Amino acid sequence: MMDIAKMSGVSIATVSRVLNQNGRYSAETEKRVMDIVKKYNYTINPNAQGLRTNHTNTVGVIIPDITNEYFAQIVRAIEHELMKSGYNVFVCDSNEDIKFEDYHINSLQTKGVDGIIYISTRRSVDDIEKDFTVPVVYIDRGPGINSNLVASDNLMGGFLATEELIKRGCRKILMIKDTNEFNTVNDRMNGYLEAHKRYNIPIDNERIINCKVSYEDACETIKKVIDKEIEFDAVFCNTDTMALGVLRGLKDRGRRVPEDVKLVGFDGIRSAEISDPPITTVVQNTEKIGQKSVEILMQMIVDKIKKTPEFIIPVELSVRESTKNT
Repeated sequence: MMDIAKMSGVSIATVSRVLNQNGRYSAETEKRVMDIVKKYNYTINPNAQGLRTNHTNTVGVIIPDITNEYFAQIVRAIEHELMKSGYNVFVCDSNEDIKFEDYHINSLQTKGVDGIIYISTRRSVDDIEKDFTVPVVYIDRGPGINSNLVASDNLMGGFLATEELIKRGCRKILMIKDTNEFNTVNDRMNGYLEAHKRYNIPIDNERIINCKVSYEDACETIKKVIDKEIEFDAVFCNTDTMALGVLRGLKDRGRRVPEDVKLVGFDGIRSAEISDPPITTVVQNTEKIGQKSVEILMQMIVDKIKKTPEFIIPVELSVRESTKNT
């Protein structure tokens, strides 16, 4: 900047104002400075700027599984929204491991990010929240708190999914859910239970099955259920990834969808839409989740707000071939 000031015949302060577009300079001065900047390909050093302004214009995003299409959609929405404010994003994958999550939190804060948006792998953040040195917004899962949280209406989603199966004539509805006791999992199960209660259908706990969130595990789980001769005429899966695995397992055991078994997933990923048959699913608005989480984080950064109310985003049921009557 000193060199640019000398070559353009202005002060260092004027160069700084031009580069940061802070005004108080003429069009002629701006052109003279920017011509030199372009000639020598000068760019502002963000680390040096961060030391001066105490802001790095960077945000950390921590997700449990970057290969999961649902989480990837959220990251894309967050990054797109942050770019509008001139922010860069560090994306970290915790692999559903608390140790990795802690590492990423410490690493991001050491890098001087202005804030963190993340989906926690723990059921409670009481043990780490006091150590945060930057604003934090939680998305999807509420780890023991109801503030600074952006989440889908999982309770309604679980109800809508089960109600769709009931309205299609199903009475022996299997629920395959995540083994982890996240609030998202519990809310979806409570929606499943509420639909049974609303329509006066008895609940059989034998039909509530725990399973890891993976295509392979869901495929093997439904095969074991069939081999145990547990009766069911429909399946509601906690995620679309699990629903895709269940679909494969049903086919391997000679069960047709939707003729023999009707199937509903949860998330709204592209793979469920193009499967054979396309799977009815509860669609989460990942774009809105990303937008709202950034909006809240910017409010916390700029206005120094420490806590904001929980924000719940509505879900929609997308009815496809896997639940239609033949």
